[in-house]
Amino acid sequence: MSGHEVPWTLRCVDTGAVYGGLEPRYRSDNGATLDVVHDFGAAAATIDLDAFDQRRRSKLAVDRSGVWRFRELILPVSADAPITKPEGNTNLYYSDSIARYVGLDSFGLKHEGENPTGSFKDRGMTVGITMARMLGMRRVACASTGNTSASMAAYAAQAGMQAFVFIPEGKIAYGKLSQALAYGATTIQLDGDFDRAMELVQEVCTSEGIYLLNSVNPFRIEGQKAIGFELLQDLDWTVPDWIVLPGGNLGNNAALSKGMSELLGLGLIDRLPRIAVIQAAGANPLYRAFRDGGPVHPLANAETLATAIRIGNPVSWRKSQRGIAACDGVVEDVTDQEILDAKAYVDAAGIGAEPASCATVAGARKLVAAGVIDSAASVCGILTGHLLKDPDAVVGYHCGELEGIDSRFLNAPIRVSAELGPIIDLVRAARS
Repeated sequence: MSGHEVPWTLRCVDTGAVYGGLEPRYRSDNGATLDVVHDFGAAAATIDLDAFDQRRRSKLAVDRSGVWRFRELILPVSADAPITKPEGNTNLYYSDSIARYVGLDSFGLKHEGENPTGSFKDRGMTVGITMARMLGMRRVACASTGNTSASMAAYAAQAGMQAFVFIPEGKIAYGKLSQALAYGATTIQLDGDFDRAMELVQEVCTSEGIYLLNSVNPFRIEGQKAIGFELLQDLDWTVPDWIVLPGGNLGNNAALSKGMSELLGLGLIDRLPRIAVIQAAGANPLYRAFRDGGPVHPLANAETLATAIRIGNPVSWRKSQRGIAACDGVVEDVTDQEILDAKAYVDAAGIGAEPASCATVAGARKLVAAGVIDSAASVCGILTGHLLKDPDAVVGYHCGELEGIDSRFLNAPIRVSAELGPIIDLVRAARS
């Protein structure tokens, strides 16, 4: 099958140069990233929100998938083509305590940590791995701070592919590293940061004919659009005023804005939500560019306890800025202290999430306090990863052991002798 036989092409985000839809490439000839451009054509008339709702009740894995039930909008392939677990179908939570903390009348949190490998990455990975199989690839690779490697390793194992993971040594949470190892990926630890790992994995993939599955791969972005589609489905296809999410490599907000713009173009929604991208203050190149009104410049030695967004040279920055402009969006940054305090609230509400996810809550709180987001607005935030992705951060916070962090909402273990009397006294004292 050649590229012109599929109803999509690849287009350079800089020059507009067009490439075949089945060319195994991630960048244009001038080195810029690529968009997947759909030719909805006659199929546009058959795209039906009711049909998406009906598929959600199906017993078929491809229809239950929170990605592939939207396949006409993601990648229009036959129902037997996808490698799926199925992913998605994550919950949208409402918590009065979190809403009060943020300063909103109501605050919905879409928890992407409930995906099969515990993060939103599964939505993009199912499409990336499916495309790898369509292209006849047998080996895949990624650079990762953790979540991408876990997801790629799992989907590659399901597809019978060999996986290579490049990770920055000492810069990855064990909850994530353990997944890559468990799923059988060849894991390569590098003396350098994520950005150096990203440079090297691209060179290796080009040299050895390995399929790259970082978010520079445009099909990853297509799968991540489904976060927004499913969120709207949760809301009975009502568009919220705001969607707030963390920003690391910036594929997620690029995907959300692209998907929403496509829905608007098809007449399936009547307006775009505003988007707020939240970065950690120690890894904030997009925020700096937004503040200064210019392009994104790489930030050397990015540093934050929120390891999933510890990225100083985000590959999707052009797509991200384009999406922010289209959605009248904003970018904010928050300190690690603000992230971990917000995390304490998310966790205590029984929802739980990894630190990077909780930049969403910390950022929403900051934007409400600044008057950017009105307290009465309809706001949904994206939690990107599961609580157990980084258990050391949880224990460290509640035991007061994180350097530079004041554990303001500490819930430390209480030491007591192994005797009934002292335990009963403790339980009775805690009753109030």
